[in-house]
Amino acid sequence: MENNTSTISCPSTPRWNSERPFLTGRFHQETKSTSRFADTDGYSVGSLSLGFEKAIGCYNAAVQELVVIDDILSAMVGIQGRYVSINRAHGNEDKYTFQVDASMDLALQELAKRVFPLCENFMLINQFVESRSQFKNGLVNHAFAAALRALLLDYQAMVAQLEHQFRLGRLSLQGLWFYCQPMMGSMQALSSVIQMASANNFAGSAVLNLLQSQAKAMAGDSGVRSLLEKMTECACNAYLGILERWVYEGVIDDPFGEFFIAENKYLQKESLTQDYDAKYWRQRYSLKDGIPSFLANISGTILTTGKYLNVMRECGHHVQVPLSENSKLMTFGSNHRYLECIKSAYDFASSELLNLIKEKYDLMGKLRSIKHYLLLDQGDFLVHFMDIARDELTKKLDEISVEKLQSLLDLALRTTAAAADPCHEDLTCCVETSSLLKKLGTLKDREKSRPAPDDNDLEEPVSITGLETFSLNYKIRWPLSIVISKNSLTKYQLIFRFLFHCKHVDRQLCGAWQAHQAVRALNMRGTAISRSSLLCRSMLKFINSLLHYLTFEADTSEIYFRSNDEEITGFMFSQSRSSCLQVIEPNCHVMHKRLKTAKSIDEVIQHHDFFLDKCLRGCLLLLPEFLKKVESLKLLCLQYAAATQWLISSSIDVPSLVDFDGSLVPEKPKPSKSRTPSQALKLSSSNKTVADSILKFEREFNAELQSLGPILNSSSKAEPYLTHLSQCILGTGNEQ
Repeated sequence: MENNTSTISCPSTPRWNSERPFLTGRFHQETKSTSRFADTDGYSVGSLSLGFEKAIGCYNAAVQELVVIDDILSAMVGIQGRYVSINRAHGNEDKYTFQVDASMDLALQELAKRVFPLCENFMLINQFVESRSQFKNGLVNHAFAAALRALLLDYQAMVAQLEHQFRLGRLSLQGLWFYCQPMMGSMQALSSVIQMASANNFAGSAVLNLLQSQAKAMAGDSGVRSLLEKMTECACNAYLGILERWVYEGVIDDPFGEFFIAENKYLQKESLTQDYDAKYWRQRYSLKDGIPSFLANISGTILTTGKYLNVMRECGHHVQVPLSENSKLMTFGSNHRYLECIKSAYDFASSELLNLIKEKYDLMGKLRSIKHYLLLDQGDFLVHFMDIARDELTKKLDEISVEKLQSLLDLALRTTAAAADPCHEDLTCCVETSSLLKKLGTLKDREKSRPAPDDNDLEEPVSITGLETFSLNYKIRWPLSIVISKNSLTKYQLIFRFLFHCKHVDRQLCGAWQAHQAVRALNMRGTAISRSSLLCRSMLKFINSLLHYLTFEADTSEIYFRSNDEEITGFMFSQSRSSCLQVIEPNCHVMHKRLKTAKSIDEVIQHHDFFLDKCLRGCLLLLPEFLKKVESLKLLCLQYAAATQWLISSSIDVPSLVDFDGSLVPEKPKPSKSRTPSQALKLSSSNKTVADSILKFEREFNAELQSLGPILNSSSKAEPYLTHLSQCILGTGNEQ
């Protein structure tokens, strides 16, 4: 992970910190020719100014050793000596070269060169400490630099002790090399780390990962590994401070953008009721790249813990994870106690939020209320509404008054059992602008992230009315909108629209059946009305089989049959008892059972979404081919019901059907007592047309019904419970 903190607003380092090198300790790196400290021919300025113009080779070996020890002690803290020069490597400012006088004794040169890597490592580390102490480099680099600075203090103390021994005449060059060896490996390892960090401009978690990987690579050297682990622990303290505030308070205190959780402040909780993708819950807080390796396996838990605490704070419910001495995350080590602290914080935040939503905001009650209205669990208000809003719902889209529908809906809610529900005021009505098929296609495209819909699945009817586009809306408030988001509410509405239109078709067919029963006392055997009665019975069986399959319970308020019609009544209730593999009610029962045992709000969301998806699949709304066939059948039923009711209400004189191949032999018309002979004569002139129409309805209905068989049979392989529906529907056609 590269350092992205340059975009973060942070204080700037004072200019004098870089313009005045003597204040920063980088004076030894200044090689400007104008400086009075510039080198001349590889010799130090100090040697010239103090009169040491002779080469070191002019002295005997004992004197050379004393001079070399003095110069090396200076080089060990980054200061040029008289016969040891320090230069930057050309083209690489992070590399230094050390040169000695060529006339120096060869044995002394070899011993001196052994110490030079230690001197170079000190200078590199010292330069890294100064550069990484600037504000822009972030808290982890600050903590790492502070740990390195403490190490350098110990190193400089060692150099001071060596110099003291040298002043006492107790230090030889061989002894200097002996005392430096324990520091060589540690300084070399740290130098390698800081060079990689500088080359890649690492910050935040990248520095921690680098330190950990290098510590693991030093498994053979326990001393160096212990040092790197100590450096990792010191650098982690700043990072764990950010982590502690997040998992204990739900606050991101990250001034330099180093934390692996990002906050998108542009996403507000109000967007949950408008955004189909529920971006607030998924993207308000999200994981970034470069997660520390020691937190990678628990990063999701960390993210979730802070999210839960944030939700409670947004609800005005101020809560903080109980703290103790053992719950502090400011220590890092191999005992992994921080993992236990994070797990405890997650358990606390999860249980608190779940109790808040279940108890204070009554999630289960809200879901039951939605089931009553959008899944037609309580149908009395809908029956009343469909009666009083019939005229408005039959209008075209541009002629419908939503305000009038809302007032009629309020009236239906207040005058039925729904008035006892305190949530009924959250129910509003709306009129969609597209058909059910197109809305389902849009939903599928959105879930698959497809840019363009499939035109084959989105054929729009030529003319749609309020009966096809009417829907109910439900006001969902924060924080329940986390569970019942816009996407979830849309799925509820799709199921409602399908059920609502099926109920409408059922009511129309019931009206046609009532019309048939009104003339049952008359002798209609062998006439078109008897044939029509059988067709009406088959259509009713189809629509009620579908409704019972979807909703589990028969809605007896929708059955408009005479009590003495034992055959039809017995059929209807036998369908209710035999429908053992239905959709909404069993799935709803399973969902409520799972919600009671859920341990987090994410599990609640998962169970709720699974319930809706299973209901959509069970209601066959995700099968465009089946849905198109059902829509065609419903349209055919509506056309038949309208034609039949008009026919029977206008006259009871109908043709007899002698042959089923289309050749008709009409009986002599028998005018009813309520009609004049001219009216009866006018109706008898169109007897053949009426019979042909009934036979046409029957043929089309049977053909569409039989075409459902292959679709249901192929789908029943993945969804076995569709076999029962297939048997019921195909049995309807076989009875004809």
